[in-house]
Amino acid sequence: MSNDETKEFLDSLPELEEGKTYNFKCYPGIKCFNACCSDLDMVLTPYDILRMRKALDKNSIDFLRVYTVGHRAPDTNFPVFKFRMSDSKARTCHFVTGEGCAIYADRPGACRMYPLGRATRPDGKGGTKEQFFIVQEDHCMGFNEPDEWTGSSWKQDQGFHEYTASNDRYMNILARVREDGRPVSDKMSHMATLAMYKVDEFQRFIVQMRLFDRLEIDEKRQKAILEDEFVALSFAMDWFELMLFSDTSKLKTKNVPTRSRGQK
Repeated sequence: MSNDETKEFLDSLPELEEGKTYNFKCYPGIKCFNACCSDLDMVLTPYDILRMRKALDKNSIDFLRVYTVGHRAPDTNFPVFKFRMSDSKARTCHFVTGEGCAIYADRPGACRMYPLGRATRPDGKGGTKEQFFIVQEDHCMGFNEPDEWTGSSWKQDQGFHEYTASNDRYMNILARVREDGRPVSDKMSHMATLAMYKVDEFQRFIVQMRLFDRLEIDEKRQKAILEDEFVALSFAMDWFELMLFSDTSKLKTKNVPTRSRGQK
């Protein structure tokens, strides 16, 4: 789904108001088990892809080639990667097994939140406002179970808080681009793919281009960025906010003197 299609889809669902509860439980043995793991139209965030890659011990180029279909969003020109289903008749997820998800601990955020959908928007104060929606599909029998949840308690139980910080930052970058009313250039779109979806390649790019020489960033953080892809992804978002919006709240450029034409 595109961002507009996702919004339209969520708007068609019943909203789970703050503090309100619903009943749900999914487990091996329930008659519909794994029925929701096929024919999916799912956009993967940079954090989703990094978690899945690490679980599978794959590099970014191989992962994107095998497990995703990419295009550019028409409103922002940012890269979009959708989860590629298998070629089976049912178009099942590559990772579904009789016992459930083979990468359950690192499954994408949308799978983690199911049966809830989550929509976010900037709150105007540097944070994010979220809404939850109930995705009640005909095949799902989990709603007949006695376990009771609110949106917040389900998010906590499913470990979605680990995803929130990175996903919300990325969505806020996209929201700022939309507010500007102009899609990013093709060059910036390519850089977004490199920096946020090919983080292992981005780490090599940082070294090759001596990127740290142009930025105010201490040696401890430099080391962490080059050794930890999750730290590198956070840095990539800082860097994009600096490049796209001249936002220096998290990252600043050095005042590097430039050579005059007569200098060698």
